[in-house]
Amino acid sequence: MIQQILANSIISAATYGIVGIGFSLIFSTVRYFHFAYGAVIALGAYFVLALTSSGVPLWVSVIASVVACGGIGIAMDVALYRPLRARQTSALGMLLASLGLYVVLQNSISLAFGDDAKALRPGTLREGLAILGARVTWVQLVMIGTAILLAIILYLVQRRTRTGKALRAVADDAELAEISGIRSKLVIMIAFAVGSAIAGLAGILVALDIDMMPTMGLRLLMMGIVAVVVGGAYNIGGVLLGALVLGLGQHIAAWTIGARWQDSIAFLLLILVLFLRPQGILGQGFSATPGRGVS
Repeated sequence: MIQQILANSIISAATYGIVGIGFSLIFSTVRYFHFAYGAVIALGAYFVLALTSSGVPLWVSVIASVVACGGIGIAMDVALYRPLRARQTSALGMLLASLGLYVVLQNSISLAFGDDAKALRPGTLREGLAILGARVTWVQLVMIGTAILLAIILYLVQRRTRTGKALRAVADDAELAEISGIRSKLVIMIAFAVGSAIAGLAGILVALDIDMMPTMGLRLLMMGIVAVVVGGAYNIGGVLLGALVLGLGQHIAAWTIGARWQDSIAFLLLILVLFLRPQGILGQGFSATPGRGVS
């Protein structure tokens, strides 16, 4: 029983970690809540559903969907957020615009595919693999590996490449970065593209593991944000740590007091961290004010 609880906690942590890494990449660059990120999560899964239903192989569908989600992220930035930033729209205004975009996209998914749950799992259901006394599926193993691999790649990109250093510079101070010769608009567009591609990948992996619905992205986004806040914004390792703490808390609660308390535990944990350590376990404060860096 303990082994399975730990395994389930790690699987949840991997899911929240992937979502949180993509969200943190965008948030750390632009400093406003991109709630339409939740719709991109769902779009990733539904793009694959549409392509595989048309006879496209699964692996081709996954790649095409991830690329399409990256393109949607760019379109969101160029068509909506960039004009609003040019008008110096307040953080509240950006939040409302993002919520509106989420509603439009989520309703579009419902209109195109319906509101009922759909499955993306290929073939027949198979018994999970037995690992150290716990049962896990191959998709769940891929989730865990993807979370670790993404964290390593993004950390190395941020530390070792010019693009990564530009992302960190824009996160520190976009105006100063522009004066220094960094094209902040291009850097923000890259952040939206990569973050949205990660969101689409998260949605695909979740849909391969469990059923999907048009609203699936909102809960995943909320859990990803909790992981970012708990672990520490702007710190990739902190996001994964926050996701692990969240996953452990949820599954221990499900074991002791019932599964219906999982989401409540998540937000109780969030409130506790905000009171005791608002900067998160490893990172800097989760703030929409400029002047903070990306770790």
